[in-house]
Amino acid sequence: MSRIWFGTELETVATFWRVMRTDGVTLGFTSHDHDLWFEGVLHRASPGMVPSSIKRSADFEPDNAEVEGVLSHESISATELAVGRFDNAQVRIGLVDWESGEKQTLYRGRIGAILEQDGGFTAELVSRKAELTRDPVPRTSPTCRAVFCGAGCNLPPQRYDHEALLVSVDADTNSVILTTDSDLPALIGGRLRWMDGPQAGVTMAMTGALEDALTLDSPVDPATPVGSRISLRQGCDHTLTTCSERFGNAINFRGEPYLPGNDLLARYPVPGQ
Repeated sequence: MSRIWFGTELETVATFWRVMRTDGVTLGFTSHDHDLWFEGVLHRASPGMVPSSIKRSADFEPDNAEVEGVLSHESISATELAVGRFDNAQVRIGLVDWESGEKQTLYRGRIGAILEQDGGFTAELVSRKAELTRDPVPRTSPTCRAVFCGAGCNLPPQRYDHEALLVSVDADTNSVILTTDSDLPALIGGRLRWMDGPQAGVTMAMTGALEDALTLDSPVDPATPVGSRISLRQGCDHTLTTCSERFGNAINFRGEPYLPGNDLLARYPVPGQ
C-alpha cells in the first residue's frame, strides 16, 4: 500500500528533483536544508528551487509543469544553460521522507523551453504523454530518414567511430584542428563528442572543413586544453548515391529518391514537347 503524503500536521517530507542530462551527467536537488543521498544519487540542498503545481490527468493532454530556480548553485550556471547542456534532459520530481528514506516519484518528463532572466531561470517541463502527439507515420522524402548508424540504417557504429586528440581551437571561426587520419570531408555532417576538458560529454555537429580544421555548430570553450580526447563519427548526407557508393548500404536506404515531387504535379502540357 502506497503512503498517503501530508496526512498529518507535521511531516518529515521534502521535494526532490533529479535531472539526467543527455551528456550522461545526473544532478539531484532537494528542498530540504541538508543534502540527501538515495537511489545512488546525491541530492544537494537547493532551497532556491521552487516547483510549480503538478497537474496530472487521465486523458491524452500532456501533464506539463514548470520549475523555477536561481543561478546560484555550482551545478547550474548561465553558461551551461546557454550552451544547451540541459536541453531535452530527463526530469524526475517527487517526494522523499528525510528520516525513513521513503520516496515517491510524482512526475516524469523532460526539459523543454528554458527562460533566463534577472539571475534566475524558469524551465518548462514536458511530460512523456507529449510523445502521443507525434505522428508515427513517416513522410516521403528524397533523402534517407534513418539516423546514420541508427535504427533502420543498420550500419555498425564501431566501424565509423574513432578517437582523436585536440591540437588547437580557433575561436574566430569556431573550428578545431585534430589529430585524425580520416578524410575531413567525410566527417562533415557527423558528430563530435568531447571526452575530456570543460565540455566533456557535450556533442557537437561538424558542419564544414576549412583546410585542416573542422567547423562546429556550437561554441567551443577556448579553455579546452590541447590534447583533450575527442570521439568522432563520420557524417552522411543521406543521399542514395552516398549510401550506395560510400557505404554499400542501399538496401537499407529509407527514402524515395525517384518519387515525383510537387513540381511534376504542377506542370502542364506544352505543344511540341
